[in-house]
Amino acid sequence: MKAIELAENIYWVGGVDWNLRNFHGYSTQRGSTYNAYLIIDEKVTLIDTVKDYMYDEMIERISSVIDPTEIDYVISNHVEMDHSGGLPKLMELVPDATVFTSPKGKAGLKAHYKKDWNFSVVKGNQSLELGQRSLEFVLTPMVHWPDNMVAYLPEEKILFSNDAFGQHIASSERFDDQLPYDIIMEEAGKYYANIVLPYSSQVERILPVVEKLDLEVIAPSHGVIWRSHLPEILKEYQKWANNQTEEKAVIVYDTMWDSTKKIAQSLEGAFATQGVSTRMMSLDVNHISDIMTEVLTAKYICVGSPTLNNNILPSVAAFLTYLKGLAPKNRYGLAFGSYGWSGQSIDQVESVLEEIGFELLEQIKYQYIPEGKELEAEVAEKLDESNE
Repeated sequence: MKAIELAENIYWVGGVDWNLRNFHGYSTQRGSTYNAYLIIDEKVTLIDTVKDYMYDEMIERISSVIDPTEIDYVISNHVEMDHSGGLPKLMELVPDATVFTSPKGKAGLKAHYKKDWNFSVVKGNQSLELGQRSLEFVLTPMVHWPDNMVAYLPEEKILFSNDAFGQHIASSERFDDQLPYDIIMEEAGKYYANIVLPYSSQVERILPVVEKLDLEVIAPSHGVIWRSHLPEILKEYQKWANNQTEEKAVIVYDTMWDSTKKIAQSLEGAFATQGVSTRMMSLDVNHISDIMTEVLTAKYICVGSPTLNNNILPSVAAFLTYLKGLAPKNRYGLAFGSYGWSGQSIDQVESVLEEIGFELLEQIKYQYIPEGKELEAEVAEKLDESNE
C-alpha cells in the first residue's frame, strides 16, 4: 500500500474501510476512510492517525516514503478513536515524539489511553515550525467535540480540517475531482446532517476564519480531499450552518394497517398542489440517517405514527429521538396519524416537534380509516390555514 502525494513531501497515509456499514447509528453504505497525513520536513510530522484496526495499513503507507521511526511530531486534531485509535501503537514505535493537541485534547487522550506521552498543548492561533514549512493551529471547539482543532499549512495552502468537510466514502481515489460530483456532495451533506448539524452555530463562527485563508486544498479526516470544488463545498457549508431550507417537505412515517400511510400520501398530494416538492420516507424501508440527509434542506418536517399501546410506534419514537439530538432549526413541524380508540400518539409526536423548536402546523388526526379525495382536500385545507 502506497502513500498518495498531495504536494511535494506531503502525503495521504490513511486507511480505507471498505466494509464499514454503521458509524454509531449512521448508515455508511459506501464505507469510509480514516485520513492521516504525513509531512516530511526537518521535523517529520504525522497529522492524526486511524482507527486501531487500520494501524498496519497506515504504517505500510508511511513506510513507502520514509522510515516511520523518523516521525518527530504527531498532531492530534481530535480525540475520537476513529482518528486517535492508532496512536498507542504509534507511540510505542516513536516514544520520543511530541504529541501536539488542544488543552481538552490532552485531557481526552490521557483519559482514553491512560498514557503520559510527551504532550505539547496548543493554544489558539499558535504556529509550529517544521523546517521549510509551518503549521498554524485554530481551535474549533464543538465542531464537533470540545477538543477539536484544525491545522493550516500556509506554504502549501492546505487546511487539515479534521471532521469538517468530511464524507463517509471508501474509494481508491483520493481527490474530489476523481469521483462523481453528485456522490461526494450527497455524502458531504449526509455527513453534515448526521454529525455536524447540532453544532451549526459553532460552524457559522468558524467559517469566516476558514474563508479568509489562502486555500488550495482542504484535507478532511474522512473521505476525499477537496482541491477542485472548494467554492462549492464552502458555499454548501455556509447554507447548512445557517439552516437555510428549500420549499421541500419530508414526510416521515410508519404504519400498522396503512391508515397512517394514507394520510402521508394525502400530505404528499397537498404539498404538490402548493408547489412544494416532497420526499416520502417510510421508516420501514429508510434508515434514519438517510432521512436526515433530506431533512437538512427541508422546510417542512411531517412525522406520522399510529397509536400503539397508548404510545408512538417504536420506529417513530427512535426517529424522533435521533431528530431531537441533531436539532435542526427554522423548520415547520406537522404531526399526523390514525388511531383506533385512544389516539395519544399524534399529540406525543407534536410535543417532540415543539420541543425541538419547530413552528407547528395544525396536526392531522383520523380515527380508523381515512378516505381518498376527501382526505386530501381536508389536508390541503389545513395546510392552507396553517400557512396563512
